[in-house]
Amino acid sequence: MNALGKKIRLLRHQKGWSQEDVAKRLDISIPAFSKIETGITDVNLSRLDQISRLFGLTVVQLLATTDSEEEKRQASELASANKKLQERDAEVIELQKKVIDLYEMLHRKPTE
Repeated sequence: MNALGKKIRLLRHQKGWSQEDVAKRLDISIPAFSKIETGITDVNLSRLDQISRLFGLTVVQLLATTDSEEEKRQASELASANKKLQERDAEVIELQKKVIDLYEMLHRKPTE
C-alpha cells in the first residue's frame, strides 16, 4: 500500500466510514475505491481534489502527511486507548470489591 492509500484509509477509518460509504460519496465502485486505497490505481488530480474535499482537506494536505505524522497520530490514539483500558481496569477492581463485600454480607452468620 502506498503512502497516499494509507492516508486515505486512515482518514476513512477516522470518519468511521466503510469503503462502500466512500465509494458512494465519490460516485465510483467499491473495487475502484479499494484500488485507490491499496495503491493499485494511480489517482489523477481531479480525483485527488474530490477525495481531499470529502475529508475536508486541501490536495496539499492530503499529499503532505509524512509517516512520522501518521506515527504520532497512531501513538496518540494508542495512548488514549491505554488510558481508557486503565480506567476500565480500575472500574473492574472496584466492582470486584463490591461483589466480595456483598458476598460477605450474604454469608455472615446471624450472630455476628
